[in-house]
Amino acid sequence: MEHSLHTIILEIHNKEDKISSQSKRLIDEAYEMTLYLQDLLFEIKKQVIEEGFKNDEEEVQFFRTIKPQILGKLIYYNKVYRIETTCPVSTGKMYYRYFANQLATLKRDYVEHLCNSDFYRYYRSGRTDRDHSYFKRGNINYHDGLNSIVFEIDPEFSTFYDYKTARIISNELLYSYLLTKINPEENPDLILQKPENSKDIFWTESKNALIELAYALYTSASISHGKIGIRKISLMFQILFGITLGDLHHAFHRMKTRAGSRTAFLDQLKTSLEEYMDKDL
Repeated sequence: MEHSLHTIILEIHNKEDKISSQSKRLIDEAYEMTLYLQDLLFEIKKQVIEEGFKNDEEEVQFFRTIKPQILGKLIYYNKVYRIETTCPVSTGKMYYRYFANQLATLKRDYVEHLCNSDFYRYYRSGRTDRDHSYFKRGNINYHDGLNSIVFEIDPEFSTFYDYKTARIISNELLYSYLLTKINPEENPDLILQKPENSKDIFWTESKNALIELAYALYTSASISHGKIGIRKISLMFQILFGITLGDLHHAFHRMKTRAGSRTAFLDQLKTSLEEYMDKDL
């Protein structure tokens, strides 16, 4: 297989950035990413079926990490498109209730189909001792009472558990997306409340500065080896600092086209650190 996990993540990130830089609506972005990821998955499926794998380890690596990243994002963007196209209004109480209901549905699905399963605990713990059972083709155990989707998968390109892994990835992305759609300042009872033990921690620079920092960490794959998206990184900052960052993509697009340095805050950080270092000389 010529595709590595790093290459796949980089390709997807580049496509996301290219689409978001065109100042498209989230509906359009989700639609284009759905088409792109569907084509990417089809291309890799063709390669897998035609060329196969060099050894068992390569096969396990593909179905544990590479395919779920593509399929997970595909499930995510397709769901975002469906949610956005059926949203009744753009603001107000009805808007909040709509996304709050979507969040409740996601949590219910998580409890019923993911978190209570042996596989979920296995995957979350980082174990690898059963990888050859979970992520090699032809090892489906029908005695486990698997979901009926197992009868619809392509045995040449699926292990069933790569789909379960993709669902875990997509659910995490959807969770972050739905939380950012609900304004924490208007709805303080939500999980976006600032943690009690961090009340004295607050952001004193501009929101654009924080967005610039978030994108720097995202594009450099500095957090979780680049496996989480910009929305989740921004959500962590929003929770930590009790701040609402708004539309990330539009803010990023404005940064790309602003006069002077496009990385003003990062330049300032570098200068401040170097000055601090020079004090000890």
